[in-house]
Amino acid sequence: MEYVAVILPSLVVGLLFWFAMKAIFNADKAERQAEARAQAEADSHPGQPTDRPGSESK
Repeated sequence: MEYVAVILPSLVVGLLFWFAMKAIFNADKAERQAEARAQAEADSHPGQPTDRPGSESK
């Protein structure tokens, strides 16, 4: 039983690290997909002006 008491804290910390990294990578993947969708939408409308700061037409 002492083996479980010795290895359990390391396993718990390892699992917490794994869940945290999985959440970070999933969030990054979702952000990249959203950026790709926004870029594809912007590329599909080339005639429309973009709303960029400092790009007022005179």
